[in-house]
Amino acid sequence: MNKLIIAFALVLFFNCNSAAQKKTNTTEETYKITKTETEWKAQLSAKEFHVLRQARTERAFSSPLNKNEVDGVYVCKGCDTPLFKSADKFDSGTGWPSFDREIKGNVSFSTDYDLGYARTEEHCATCGGHLGHVFNDGPKRTTGMRHCINGVSLKFIPNN
Repeated sequence: MNKLIIAFALVLFFNCNSAAQKKTNTTEETYKITKTETEWKAQLSAKEFHVLRQARTERAFSSPLNKNEVDGVYVCKGCDTPLFKSADKFDSGTGWPSFDREIKGNVSFSTDYDLGYARTEEHCATCGGHLGHVFNDGPKRTTGMRHCINGVSLKFIPNN
């Protein structure tokens, strides 16, 4: 009886992590700006490359942009595409710069299953750089969305 329970548990365990849960998006999106890995490495710091080109996450509370309250625009560190406005930034308490909306047309979205469940991943629509993820737990008085963005993916341009 114990062997039957163990066998059932093993079958259940391996079936819960089936290929259907794995990222199956094999089509590559084409972006206006495309560079080789070598070109990106020459342009970006190691940390920027790690996040923007390898879809990693910077350590929470490590970005100086998290507490930035100056008026301006946040652009992609890879290609200078405007992505977020400071007027749409809020303190989510998560440790990453957070915005309740993106600049329409400049951010693209995909689904990632890296943690075993579906999350909406955000990319720069011009160069494809990984920005972060969007969640539906943002400010209810505005959009209700929280764009949780890696500060290392962004460059801040203050308004004059």
